[in-house]
Amino acid sequence: MYELLKGGWMMLPLAVCSVVAIAVIIERFFFFRRLGAIPQAEAILDMIGDSRMDEAADMARKSSMPLIRVMSAGITNRYHSLKAMEAAGVNELAAMQRGLPVLDTIVTLSPLLGLLGTIIGMIDSFQIMALAGMGQPHAVTGGVAEALIATATGISVAVIALIPYNYFLARIEREIAMIEHYATRLEMALVLPDKE
Repeated sequence: MYELLKGGWMMLPLAVCSVVAIAVIIERFFFFRRLGAIPQAEAILDMIGDSRMDEAADMARKSSMPLIRVMSAGITNRYHSLKAMEAAGVNELAAMQRGLPVLDTIVTLSPLLGLLGTIIGMIDSFQIMALAGMGQPHAVTGGVAEALIATATGISVAVIALIPYNYFLARIEREIAMIEHYATRLEMALVLPDKE
């Protein structure tokens, strides 16, 4: 810990970035962990196929899963199901993306803060060298060490945030594909009874 403090005052914003990144990662992890409503979606489609619309609507209304909420919008607005599901899908997408712009910013900002710490450390080294001369190499290396610690910390924070960020983006893409699949099947299931 003491070695990190030697990285200079630029370590403070890097510490804030790391704490915020960890908080967002933990929150998003628990959010995405509860997703996965395929059995519920299949059960709702089966109910609609058996003309049990009220039961399907009731089951969909009680769920907090993004997929089921989109389906619930389609069932509730049966005669305009496509538009209703598109509108609900936009809201659910926004909920799934919450916090990800923060992670994206931290991934970009942390290495830049580390680089700024490097530059400040090198400037300090050259100032010490100008004052003390070349006869005191230990005085010069302190600024170089500060520079390297800041750079390493900035890159570490970016890596810690980047891997979960890309994982969350992949989860969102999978969830969107699943929502589109079941929304299409629901729309077809809602149209079929009208044609009979």
